Amino acid sequence: MGKRNKITVVGAGNVGATAAHWLASKELGDVVLVDIVEGMPQGKALDLAQAAPIEGFDAALVGATNDYAQTANSDVVIITSGLPRKPGMSRDDLLKTNAGIVSSVTEEIAKYSPDSVIIVVSNPLDAMTQVAFKKSGFPKHRVIGMAGVLDSARMRCFLAEALDVSVENVTAFVLGGHGDTMVPLPRYSTCAGIPVTELLPKEQLDAIVKRTANGGAEIVGLLKTGSAYYAPSAAAVEMTEAILKDKKKILPCAAYLEGEYGINNLYVGVPCKLGARGLEQIIEISLTNDERIALQKSAAAVQELIDVLGL
Repeated sequence: MGKRNKITVVGAGNVGATAAHWLASKELGDVVLVDIVEGMPQGKALDLAQAAPIEGFDAALVGATNDYAQTANSDVVIITSGLPRKPGMSRDDLLKTNAGIVSSVTEEIAKYSPDSVIIVVSNPLDAMTQVAFKKSGFPKHRVIGMAGVLDSARMRCFLAEALDVSVENVTAFVLGGHGDTMVPLPRYSTCAGIPVTELLPKEQLDAIVKRTANGGAEIVGLLKTGSAYYAPSAAAVEMTEAILKDKKKILPCAAYLEGEYGINNLYVGVPCKLGARGLEQIIEISLTNDERIALQKSAAAVQELIDVLGL
């Protein structure tokens, strides 16, 4: 018998706790929930453990802790910690505070789980992934950001609604930074293999593209006291599953680019193949001139944040 996978989720707020829920229900491994708030990870883990007899999952919640020693030798670490957005805040408003938090978390992770793959969910996403990459000293294939899986899921949701078909029939493609400058690509988005550009008029696609880019803010505006968590946590878990099961699944993720798409030394969302090593391949697709300009603009917006942080 092989040993069970071990997954640490840092941050026991809505995103972290819901990620733990998806991870346990899929039996992807033993889960450790960490948070600085006394009692919060312990309480949520205990509650989740008590759901196991009802739902019948055997994944153990092996730890709920305020101390990183329990996270030792994790295979995958999902970082969700940081302040969530409030109405009127951009992701970038969180920059300095969350950079400090992600920085100290990453130091602990690198110390206790030096062979782990880190998936960053904290906002502003691309910049926080770069912080984790720099702080961990890990190779780039073991530090990736969760953004595109969520953004493309939002786009798929809106496309399926517009087409009145199953979400399972729809694939969507989103590139670029996770924010207002993201680049949804209708040309590469399909319904049962048919490009959506053949099925929906341009005005309707443009509206869906806009709603996708604004997807997080729309939910923040409705909730008023926090930000989205069901879909973001599910997205991080899809990435985790691809890695732990060595699926070689192609998902849009924030990856460290060294010349791909003409972008250098920066985390930006691109199609990635995820498997046991983490990020196993960056897939370069041909872009139209307009798409390339939009992607460069998106990268420039991420670069601005990196410059502010002096990374």
